[in-house]
Amino acid sequence: MSKDANAEYAGKEQNYTMMQAYEWYSEGGGKHWNLLNSKLDEFADMGITAMWLPPPTKASGKDSVGYDIYDLYDLGEFDQKGSVRTKYGTKEELLALTKAAREKGIVSYIDAVLNHRFGADKTERFSVVEVDANDRTKEVSGPKDIKGWTRFDFPGRKDKYSSFKYRFHHFSGVDYDAETGNSAIYRIRGDFKEWANDVDEENGNYDFLMGADIDYSHPEAKEDTLNWGAWVIKETDAAGFRFDAVKHIEAGFIADFVKHTRKESGKPKMFAVGEFWKDSLEDLESYLGSLETQFSVFDAPLHYNFKEAGEAKENFDMRAIWDGTVVQKRPIDAVTLVDNHDTQVGQALESWVSSGFKPLAYSLILLRPDGYPCVFYGDLYGTLGENPQQPVSQLADIIRARKLYAYGELRDYSDHMNCLGWVRMGDERRSGCAVVLCNGSGDGEKRMEVGKERAGQKWTDVLGWYQGEIEIEEDGWATFKCHSESVSIWVNADAEGRDEFEKK
Repeated sequence: MSKDANAEYAGKEQNYTMMQAYEWYSEGGGKHWNLLNSKLDEFADMGITAMWLPPPTKASGKDSVGYDIYDLYDLGEFDQKGSVRTKYGTKEELLALTKAAREKGIVSYIDAVLNHRFGADKTERFSVVEVDANDRTKEVSGPKDIKGWTRFDFPGRKDKYSSFKYRFHHFSGVDYDAETGNSAIYRIRGDFKEWANDVDEENGNYDFLMGADIDYSHPEAKEDTLNWGAWVIKETDAAGFRFDAVKHIEAGFIADFVKHTRKESGKPKMFAVGEFWKDSLEDLESYLGSLETQFSVFDAPLHYNFKEAGEAKENFDMRAIWDGTVVQKRPIDAVTLVDNHDTQVGQALESWVSSGFKPLAYSLILLRPDGYPCVFYGDLYGTLGENPQQPVSQLADIIRARKLYAYGELRDYSDHMNCLGWVRMGDERRSGCAVVLCNGSGDGEKRMEVGKERAGQKWTDVLGWYQGEIEIEEDGWATFKCHSESVSIWVNADAEGRDEFEKK
């Protein structure tokens, strides 16, 4: 299950909540690892149990976000590409972060960028055919020689950790001819050189994404990357991976990588989630079914449902919010999210969920039992860049409500298109909660049962957005309310943990 690694390696017994611990415009200059380290107490207090870290590997530029990867084995240790550090800091600072996080019950996940390479040390001449950018199975030129940036020597590392060097035959394609200055998609020619078959079928074949595309049918390229998987888990004491751009990588290789690393790292329940970013439940299910090992995917269809709901407001039927989603069909494999670094404002995949709907969206993924929720750093602290976005109001309190109260049996009350309600009945240690949310223009309310044993209790909204108290009636029922385009999280006023919320 998607949460198993968190449960196995965090050393906590509570609801598990992942955080994407960066946004696209997070400050550079090597400051981020130390910044996260300074916030660990805050993360643990609100209920974060896992951090998805940005790519820790050396990129082609010292302040690159990290997806233009140069050297897997350089975690900010060697003087390469203009600095020792990465955008986020040095290897020493990274290891200090993951160690301190583990001591506070927070595991770390490594962002693995395995599809391509950038920043080669030298060019090489080799034979290619140019293909149609919109149909990579269609050749638009005959064979010809180009000069491509495909020679990776990693001179600053001097063979430490790995002596493998990339050459053109370890790649399947490139997108630049250094001799002519032309940009196009070139498939490298050679014996058994073709695009991988088990990738997404967009553009005919979506093996090629950018840069120098690694050919994992080549045994040397495959072996070195498999070795890196176990090495980086052991080196950082991480609990798993977020895999970038998996719809462009051979599914068979990803499956082999996960199986190999779980075995060789000594962490058989190692977490693995892939970014197969596509609004198609059918394609996501097909991908998961092809791997033959436990694997999770981000619930892109749910994100797009949230975006549509936020834009349509009261015209969206909230009873359909789960339709066509991974969490509805395969909850044990779903990592649920609202936004991420790709969907944020200013990025190529921009599809930002409206700020007014975000508290509702986060309540849906955090306060219900299905899926492994992932909170976006940019929603918790705001985003930078040319068009900065404000934090989601009291998101930390919604996460805290998950930590303290979102336990036990789920009882749904979904009899109105604009107002949803549910109760978590609690367990032997936690009191449970009642949640009401409304995307309509008027206030919402739901009559819901919390149990006769709670008769006479006074319940209040931990967010403080709906003032007043509700008394549970003799039969265990009560009418819970929220304001329009808002959410309320009702909990016994005397429940354990109420003092963790700011006074509202």
